[in-house]
Amino acid sequence: MNKYKIKNYINLASPVLGSKIYKFSDQFFGNASRLIKDEDPVFKEGVYDKHGKWMDGWETRRKRDAGNDYVILKLGIPGKISEIQIDTAFFNGNQPEYASIDVCFSKNSKFKWNTILTKKKLNPNSLHKYKIKNNNTFNYVRLNIFPDGGVARLKLLGDLIVNNKKSNEKIDLSSVLKGAKIIACSDEHFGVAQNIISPGKSINMGNGWETKRRRGEGYDWVIIKLADIGLIDSINIQTHHFKGNYPASFTIQGALNNTNVGIIKLIKDSQKWQSIISKTKLKPHDDFKIDKLNSKIKEVNYLKLSIFPDGGISRLRVYGTIL
Repeated sequence: MNKYKIKNYINLASPVLGSKIYKFSDQFFGNASRLIKDEDPVFKEGVYDKHGKWMDGWETRRKRDAGNDYVILKLGIPGKISEIQIDTAFFNGNQPEYASIDVCFSKNSKFKWNTILTKKKLNPNSLHKYKIKNNNTFNYVRLNIFPDGGVARLKLLGDLIVNNKKSNEKIDLSSVLKGAKIIACSDEHFGVAQNIISPGKSINMGNGWETKRRRGEGYDWVIIKLADIGLIDSINIQTHHFKGNYPASFTIQGALNNTNVGIIKLIKDSQKWQSIISKTKLKPHDDFKIDKLNSKIKEVNYLKLSIFPDGGISRLRVYGTIL
């Protein structure tokens, strides 16, 4: 377990969370909605539309008057931003010269903007990452570009602020919409781990978590911080669309941990977490429900899903009550 990917933050701008484009100054060459797509940007050689070269991002026309262009995002779920990523992939000679980010929290679409990223120089065809130190909660974000140009993707990495309340009602404790998040995983070569806790049924293999083919000993795994401390009642693991590349089997372990525990220690300790589901076989393109869990498990707020030896999982649902 000496090789792994630390995740820990959620992209608050993702449409999966309900985030959407609220307003923009212009989108002549490239629709603003492309800016927040979860998929990596692509370049299509020789593809043109009625406005010019098709680009996988938000692109404005050349500005011939004073001012600058902007786009406003409404976040699906309010959150705290820890890192901003501005990607100008494939925009070379048509990227903005500078960019800045303003944020606010508004319940009535009346905005009082605060700047969390001052004007920064943008390079062509480059991924720009900026750490943000701000503990406030926001639900609107404005990307300003100077004076015009194209941006492929905008990602706002941080934590969702979800007000979960104690209840006897059973919910999906692993749902990203409830505040669950991926902490770390062994590998996500073909599909990101975040997908397994996304809402809805997967639409294809690319919409699940899939690891590379393992050529040695070991297994793949993912650690999830649940929405809250809960009592698990049943678990649903899905392999939809994974027909020749599903895992042979899986296990699930759990623990109640202090949320301030460091990620490296968490990963190391996870090898000794209590068993919730012992090694169980999986089938291709299946919807597997388990309600006979280890009765010794009580309160948990972290889960580890291990798959043997590798493969793809489309969704994981962990039903239970918040304690």
